[in-house]
Amino acid sequence: MNTIQNRLAALREAMKAEGISAYIIPSSDAHLSEYTPLRWTGRSWISGFSGSAGTMLVTLEGAYLWTDSRYFLQAGQELEGSSIELMKMGVPGTPSIEGFLAKSLSAGSVVAADGACLSEAEASDSRAKLEVYGIEYRLDIDLLERIWHDRPAIPNKELFLQPAAYSGQTAADRIALVNERLKANGANATIVTMLCELAWVFNIRGYDVEYNPVGVGFGYISDREAVLFTLPEKINAEVRAELEKNGVRIEDYGQIYPFIAALDDQTRLYVDTKRTTHSLYTNIPKHCRIVEGVSILTTLKAVKTPTELAGLRTAMVRDGVSLTRFYIWLEDLLKSGGSISEYDLGVKLNEFRARGEKFYGDSFGTIAGYLGHGAIVHYKAEPKTSYTIKGEGVLLLDSGGQYFDGTTDITRTLALSKPSDQIRTDYTLVLKGHIGVALARFPEGTRGSQIDILARKALWDRGLNYGHGTGHGVGYFLNVHEGPQNIRTEVNPTPLEIGMITSNEPGLYRSGEYGIRIENLVVTELKEETEFGRFFGFETVTLCYMDNQLVDKSLLTDVELAWYNDYQEHVYQTLCPHLTADEAAWLREKTAKI
Repeated sequence: MNTIQNRLAALREAMKAEGISAYIIPSSDAHLSEYTPLRWTGRSWISGFSGSAGTMLVTLEGAYLWTDSRYFLQAGQELEGSSIELMKMGVPGTPSIEGFLAKSLSAGSVVAADGACLSEAEASDSRAKLEVYGIEYRLDIDLLERIWHDRPAIPNKELFLQPAAYSGQTAADRIALVNERLKANGANATIVTMLCELAWVFNIRGYDVEYNPVGVGFGYISDREAVLFTLPEKINAEVRAELEKNGVRIEDYGQIYPFIAALDDQTRLYVDTKRTTHSLYTNIPKHCRIVEGVSILTTLKAVKTPTELAGLRTAMVRDGVSLTRFYIWLEDLLKSGGSISEYDLGVKLNEFRARGEKFYGDSFGTIAGYLGHGAIVHYKAEPKTSYTIKGEGVLLLDSGGQYFDGTTDITRTLALSKPSDQIRTDYTLVLKGHIGVALARFPEGTRGSQIDILARKALWDRGLNYGHGTGHGVGYFLNVHEGPQNIRTEVNPTPLEIGMITSNEPGLYRSGEYGIRIENLVVTELKEETEFGRFFGFETVTLCYMDNQLVDKSLLTDVELAWYNDYQEHVYQTLCPHLTADEAAWLREKTAKI
């Protein structure tokens, strides 16, 4: 019996002891993070699936993993031989977890999950759906704690400060902004569950999550006090002095639950049920008035300050210079007959970024997808299974850097030899969608779902599509994926606001052949104000050349061609002063007008 099957067997024994028929293990942690500290990587531990999104369901007879189209190929490979069945979300015929349980279990059965790692919205929705079938949903038990004997501890690395020189606001400024919004919404307090929100409001950062510079803790902000709940050893003298100067009291991490339970009847608590765990929510006293809405901190955090936007633009220049030098190195390697694995290519790219100033680390695991691996949307190269990249075919490279003054995320698709007509057509159709978003003009109040069609129309016209979103919010020296805005087909009520940073990344994937994606980051800005209102658009801030040899000029309109040539020229003119003469000459050739 392999390791995964041993773990599943141990979990089933624990389930039997508690009278539980099915146990749900989500990807999220006690702070509802997409990327989690090792302590809360239970779904990966029990399944072997390493993707960032997915939910495990273990019954007494079987085991199942639900994930979306980004991870179908990856999950299929990683689950092989585990006895875990892949449930492909969004594919016709694939039931929801609740629907599956309704058919599998009888009335009176008990389903369980750790409510400390589920949002209140998700927990209450599942409970209501299961109750229809007479199935009980327990949310007060962490069975993994009983069987994961070498489970990592809560990380205790010290937090560090994010200076106001980078953020443009002090922690006291941000706390005041939160309280203003609370008052405007009829509330006077809020709980901070998510680590990115905690880092933003208190101007702190940490080392607790790979790629995301955040630290474990909870927060509470009201018109009477601001409190940070974290492990004592995470607070050094410098951080303590700065927080206390900004009016923040520090309490032990474990005190968040009794603190919430002791709130008085004057508390009008603003709660985002999608960003508050079930366990915290159930500790709120009945006498507290609850005001529900989208997290005030997430909304404020998404609109970057002028200081942050200025920092991002300078970080983009450094990132663009590093990428240019990296691509020169790669081209020289392949032209000389050399080769490199996908995994080592990611390591090498990190080295190039690290030579620049203010570099902290990668903003996510580099996706270096060569040939058919490029069709795996969130492909993760491993040393033993990496393809060897040679001077032929197509390479998709999705990467990003964390800098103290900004976060980058960029995807480029490169032809390493003369591309076929099909590849050039596919690439140009994706490019048309990318340009469609980049050139969009839209009235104030427009949501991302209303813009998404601009990225897909050229593909749809030919019966083509891609299964992921077109754009996600991006943090400022924080999580590379953040809300509340996005650009995708699903309806999201959040409008795009001036100062938001969002990705623009349409793609196309042919399984077993290649993947194509073009990604830049864009900032929402005011374009004009007329008698019909304010109209917004995007400033493209990413600086890296696109591969001219992949473009079929005949498929572009005059407007699209002008945008493309203007973008290439902008990249050259902006990066050229920071390059050597030889590097600039190389980039001049890559950005030549078509």
